[in-house]
Amino acid sequence: RARPRLVFRTQLAHGSPTGKIEGFTNVRELYAKIAEAFGIAPTEILFCTLNSHKVDMQKLLGGQIGLEDFIFAHVRGETKEVEVTKTEDALGLTITDNGAGYAFIKRIKEGSIINRIETVCVGDSIEAINDHSIVGCRHYEVAKMLRELPKSQPFTLRLVQPKRAFDMIGQRSRSSKYPVEAKVTSGKETLRLRSGGAATVEEVPSEFEEEASRKVDDLLESYMGIRDPELASTMVETSKKTASVQEFASCLDSVLGEFAFPDEFVVEVWAAIGEAREACG
Repeated sequence: RARPRLVFRTQLAHGSPTGKIEGFTNVRELYAKIAEAFGIAPTEILFCTLNSHKVDMQKLLGGQIGLEDFIFAHVRGETKEVEVTKTEDALGLTITDNGAGYAFIKRIKEGSIINRIETVCVGDSIEAINDHSIVGCRHYEVAKMLRELPKSQPFTLRLVQPKRAFDMIGQRSRSSKYPVEAKVTSGKETLRLRSGGAATVEEVPSEFEEEASRKVDDLLESYMGIRDPELASTMVETSKKTASVQEFASCLDSVLGEFAFPDEFVVEVWAAIGEAREACG
């Protein structure tokens, strides 16, 4: 049976008419379609959120889009530069990326070095470190660069904040039509975007897959300073095809070799996925 066309509704998060997009199979193509709908360059888009115009990292578009989801695109706003002195090993940043060349701040740890700098905000894209452009770098590469900066030596971050509008969204929330907090019920489908290969329509993740992916994402943050639900989901999928931690490690090397995950991290991921499987029966 022929599947109906998948058409998604979209707006620019700071305010715009509603556009309709279709025919994309990965994040770069999605951004190109949104850009085409609004007459902007794809590179203007920093990231997208689902069913909320706000800079809400819980609503961040990852590897899956519900077929009824409304896509809000957050575009480049003001550029700012901040000087930071690394007085501790950790800056207190969690980095993610948009899958199309921009790394940005997903979380700032309370009481951290960065938390004390009021101009740095969640959602800010990191464009350069000490005037060295990092556009095109993946989140784990940016996190590594920040970790390796020497202590007690000031450095400069060039950040781009998402374009913000004034309080113009009261009439646009339409919570009854686009439920922001509603949990997807079983039986609904999502469009799974993949960094390599075509997008596929799949059932929403099972309770085990959701819990295991959450645990793996938490480990990615604690070990590498990044959050990436799509990467976590890929690791959970890979685990389902393997019967031992050794086999799992080997498969990760072939699928995600560029990350060079340390052995102790892989062991912890395997254990976390096992815990999720037991908890969910």
